[in-house]
Amino acid sequence: RDNREAAKLAIKAGIDLSMADQVYLAELPGLIASGEIKMAEIDARVREVLGAKYDMGLFADPFLRMGKQEDDPADVRAEDRLHREPARAIARETIVLLENRNQTLPLKKQGTIALVGPLAESGLDILGSWSAQGVPEQAVTVRAGIEKAIEGKARLVTARGANVLDDKKVVDYLNFLNWDKPEVVQDPRPIETMIEEAVAVAREADVVIAVVGELRGMSHESSSRVSIDMPGSQRRLLQALKETGKPLVVVLMNGRPLAIGWEKDNADALLETWYTGTEGGNAIADVLFGDHNPSAKLPISFPRSVGQIPTYYNALRIGRPYTPGKPGNYTSQYFEEEQGPLYPFGFGLSFSRFSLKDLKLSATRLKRGQTLIAEATLTNEGSYDGANVVQLYIADPYASIARPVKELKGFQKLTLKPGESRVVRFEIGEEQLKFINADLRQVVENGRFDVQLGLDSHDVLVESFELV
Repeated sequence: RDNREAAKLAIKAGIDLSMADQVYLAELPGLIASGEIKMAEIDARVREVLGAKYDMGLFADPFLRMGKQEDDPADVRAEDRLHREPARAIARETIVLLENRNQTLPLKKQGTIALVGPLAESGLDILGSWSAQGVPEQAVTVRAGIEKAIEGKARLVTARGANVLDDKKVVDYLNFLNWDKPEVVQDPRPIETMIEEAVAVAREADVVIAVVGELRGMSHESSSRVSIDMPGSQRRLLQALKETGKPLVVVLMNGRPLAIGWEKDNADALLETWYTGTEGGNAIADVLFGDHNPSAKLPISFPRSVGQIPTYYNALRIGRPYTPGKPGNYTSQYFEEEQGPLYPFGFGLSFSRFSLKDLKLSATRLKRGQTLIAEATLTNEGSYDGANVVQLYIADPYASIARPVKELKGFQKLTLKPGESRVVRFEIGEEQLKFINADLRQVVENGRFDVQLGLDSHDVLVESFELV
């Protein structure tokens, strides 16, 4: 009904503290005075809070802190506190290569390169949402990273090309979320003018890099979207750039999967960079120009359209699930477009070509308490040193309750030289076969299990064994 009732219900439900509001502070004294809450109930809640502080050692030393006060930095945002090299290395490892037609990437550091897109020069958005103490002025933009990478070797020409958003109402909403100052600054020119400028820049270049996607506030708290298409006029920009005939490299900056079917089909190279942080521009340039060979994998499935949501690799084996290669009638499917995700969970390419072959199990029957080994051979068939992630999935097709079509149970990342092969091995025992049954007990049931090894969740090798 009101804050008073909320405080009463919360205390009686065992809520020890309220993180950020003042409801307990305002309402508990009156509830105690009226007898609706007993002091013993307050004591019980306080005891938990004090217990946590006791466990942390705050009663032994009430001024317990991390380090000594005299060692505190004079400026917590000082340059020497940014750990730029580790930040750059971590950011490189998060960039997923989705497409690379005709080995467009890595780019050569020569000729004329066009850089367009509304996110190419944003130090704010590259930090992402909830960046806390991140300082946009200290962040390396994509433009800055590319300029540094090609300095003295190639010419860079730039244009904005579009705003991320065209809807003033949405822009005003995103600016309202920022308490300090508006963070979405729009280019007031007509979209036609901006696209014409971008096309003119592209025509004088050997290759076009387009940095597009979402503003950081678009995937912030309380920022859901009714559509996951490329926002604003950015796809119009990409289509115009494609029509120039120049190689098109699309760099995505976004906090959620987008419906990027057009980009998948038309980009010569497609990079998912998410929000790469303080050293993001340098990390993205490292990948674009081959100073780092990407090996990251998608931690989420990419749907083809918003109508496919939710889409995930470990859906339950119920509702007549669609099976690739079999007739689609009377199965769970959409008939307007191809089945399955646009990009599956665990997907990610490399500048090298990798193959996974010859899945073998050390046994086809497994007794309780025993383990078996699943192994396959990973080969780098490309011309670059590179890494790839071999993923282990297990399916339990016949169980006492509906089970997922597959579940990730392990993964290993291997780095191989061109032409090198290595056998990767996974140990499988009861730990990988457990699940919670209808009685809410963790169990392992006898029967058939399918072992799947792959470089993503969709394209897998399969062998089976029987638990007896």
